[in-house]
Amino acid sequence: MPDSDFFTFSEYLRKDQEQLSPSAQDYMEMIYRLSQNLGFTRVNDLAQALNVQPSSVTKMIQKLSEMNLIKYERYGVIMLKEDGIKLGKALLYRHNLIEEFLRLLSITDGILSETEKMEHTISNDILSGLNDLVDFFYENPDVLRQWQLYRKKKKKS
Repeated sequence: MPDSDFFTFSEYLRKDQEQLSPSAQDYMEMIYRLSQNLGFTRVNDLAQALNVQPSSVTKMIQKLSEMNLIKYERYGVIMLKEDGIKLGKALLYRHNLIEEFLRLLSITDGILSETEKMEHTISNDILSGLNDLVDFFYENPDVLRQWQLYRKKKKKS
């Protein structure tokens, strides 16, 4: 998509997300989180974790199953398939990276909400840049301390 062509916000998202809606991404990330200990999760556990109704979970997992990302048996367990594991891991990494970046900026109020909003709109190039910046701060603790002091000073003024 050339930079000279203009589209609506939702069209940019659609082109960037490769047909997986933000909601589907949230489900995949949470299925991955919940499956880490036992290798599976259940509809009710997923519904509770995402604060949605079990019927909503059932609709989404049917879609994710059709996309060959999960294995689901009616009234049974939800297990990630190989591509689902890769995707879930990448989505959780993205979430954690953005959250860590916001923490480095000393953002604490509404960090989960802000992370959720950002993770569905950020490009892979920007995500890569954030990864490098977070790594840079941790590899250069003196620079990180200078940044933190600068932020405190700016907040006071």
